[in-house]
Amino acid sequence: MIRKKTLKNGVRILLEDIPSVRSVSIGIWVGTGTRFENNTNNGISHFIEHMLFKGTETRTARDIAEAFDKIGGQVNAFTSKETTCYYAKVMDRDAHFAVNVLADMFFNSKFEKQDMEKEKQVIGEEIKMYEDTPDDLVHDLLNAVSFNHHPLGFPILGTRETLAGFNPDELRRYMRSHYTPDHVVISVAGHADEGIVQEIETLFSDFASVQSAERSAVPSFNPGKIARKKETEQAHICLGFSGYSNHDRELAPLMVMNNVLGGGMSSRLFQEIREERGLAYSVFSFHSSFRDSGLLTIYGGTGADQIDDLGKALLDTIHRFVDQGISVAELESSKAQINGSLIFGLESTNGRMGRNAKNELVLGKERSIDETVALIDAVTIDDVQKTAQHVFEQPYSCSIVSPSGKMPVTL
Repeated sequence: MIRKKTLKNGVRILLEDIPSVRSVSIGIWVGTGTRFENNTNNGISHFIEHMLFKGTETRTARDIAEAFDKIGGQVNAFTSKETTCYYAKVMDRDAHFAVNVLADMFFNSKFEKQDMEKEKQVIGEEIKMYEDTPDDLVHDLLNAVSFNHHPLGFPILGTRETLAGFNPDELRRYMRSHYTPDHVVISVAGHADEGIVQEIETLFSDFASVQSAERSAVPSFNPGKIARKKETEQAHICLGFSGYSNHDRELAPLMVMNNVLGGGMSSRLFQEIREERGLAYSVFSFHSSFRDSGLLTIYGGTGADQIDDLGKALLDTIHRFVDQGISVAELESSKAQINGSLIFGLESTNGRMGRNAKNELVLGKERSIDETVALIDAVTIDDVQKTAQHVFEQPYSCSIVSPSGKMPVTL
């Protein structure tokens, strides 16, 4: 059972006690990310995430790293399009210590100018590494063209230009307007009790509530195309289709449909394009859901001289998928794979901590695993067919990274 406590300032604390384990995962989740940035501060959410590890009034960056190493724990963070998370996994006896270190980072990070300059160099190298990975770059390009200047299409890392402009005052301003109590969920899962909730309440009860920044507008899907010339051995293609938000009732049929289309080794894309035609080593599809929109992405990589063939093969596979529908065997297999993945994800305290926090941040409520499984089990072949027609009969977006930098004639 998941217990929830909302503090007077709006901070939500979730606790799932799992007596059968000896670890505890703790995550401070903030409902902010790339989509709440603009053209001048793109990348600031990710930069703040890095800077919270660079020292507080009482701990140096090395102290923070060594604090978790000394107890055999783990600490990390990540930034996504709509959330930022700082988390730790420790032995149950060290849970209170971990919460105190995370809270110190959250409230007391110093943002020293010299540390910021070093971290700009580090993230600059991260940007270069990403640009040197064409199968990652092609996905960023697809987001950019599909969301057409909306912040959801911005790169999470930002750009070299925006990175250069960050200063301590700007970071603090962003945190004051986006790191607000009403956007914070603290999720705990593992061998823990109410004592950890009381500890968190003590640390976060004085967290001041200020005016939250205005949330960004709903994006519209843009069926555009973009090609980037890059000296690579392979050509990389992404196709994008307007998808569903986290709140859409059609999300469950879309999950089932996507799994049949490109979710694994038995999927249509894998079998038809890799196994039967040998056109690609890597070919797959996935769906990204946001609070008010979604994007279904299809990816394939092939030799530069086969890019036209791959483009045609991707579209042919999609057209056959819509025309022929799926079989009962495919439907049941897809459901089993999705439900298995959901269940397996609950075998770690990290998985439970993350699932609980995301349900609270995204849905505003707990959704049990049984409820989720029931939604998947209720999907019918007709549901999948209607979803496929709705998604694939609309115009698509496309991104290419290839040695020629030219869009395939087949697309």
